Formats: sequence, C-alpha cells, structure tokens
Amino acid sequence: MSIESAAELYVHAIAIELEAAERYAEFAASMDRQGNFAVAALFRLLSTLEARHLDELKRRAADVKLPPLTADYTWRDSEAPETATRDLLVGGMTQRHALEIALQAEKRALAFFEHAGRIADDPGVRGLAQEMAAEEAEHVALIERMLLRMPSASVDWRCALQ
Repeated sequence: MSIESAAELYVHAIAIELEAAERYAEFAASMDRQGNFAVAALFRLLSTLEARHLDELKRRAADVKLPPLTADYTWRDSEAPETATRDLLVGGMTQRHALEIALQAEKRALAFFEHAGRIADDPGVRGLAQEMAAEEAEHVALIERMLLRMPSASVDWRCALQ
C-alpha cells in the first residue's frame, strides 16, 4: 500500500487505532464475562493506551481534510495491522497468552508504519510515519517488558483469582 500524503497516513492511522481500541475493549468485556479479570484488566489498559493515541491523532488531524479510507481495517472482514483475531476469545485465556496476542498486533502496526515511512516520497510523510512507528515501538516494548515479568505459560490465572 502506498501512502502519498500526511492526510492519507492520518486516515489509515486513525482507522487502525480506532479498531485496536475497540477490539481491546471487546476483549476486556469478554474476559470479564469469563471471570478472567487479570486478562480483562490488561486489555482495558491496552484499550486505554490505544484510545489516547487515537485522540492525539484526531487532534493533530483536526484541520486536515482527510481523504476517504482506501482499506478496511475492521476485524470482521480482514485483520487490521493492530488487531488480534476474535477467535482467540473462545475459552480461557492466560495473561501470558493475552500479552502474546497483543504483542503480535502491536508488531503488525509497527511494521505498517515502518513500511509507510520507507516508501513515502514526501519527507514530511516519512517523518510522520516514523513518529507513528515509534509510538507503536513503545507499545511493543511495554508488552515485551510485561512478558518478561510473567510467570511461565503453564500458570492458569483464572485459578489464581478464585
């Protein structure tokens, strides 16, 4: 996918962040319903981080005439760079597994923005894409740090909460 302008990059970034914030909130609600409160809290945190990033993008793009979105980032039709598959909500999920799902989603978003930064002809668009990639890299680093502090994958956090 080619990103020709800052406005086009903003419209894609806003769609990606909106989907991520909504998906993580959906995951949190599902985990709450399953009684998996530790994982629900993690997804609420991720949803909040994505919502803040979304708000910042909307603020920065407020005076920009955004073009129509040329890609579908909704999870129902295809996976957006920063979303994780809904099928993973079925059954119990450990906190480690949730972090691994989130890590892969954040890595996809990072790759998208890095790619946009590499292929953009306009130096301003390249810089903006690199800035967005740096934001995603922070999310990747946060989740990687959390994974380093996690007990082994064999711990069932649902049992630990009861």
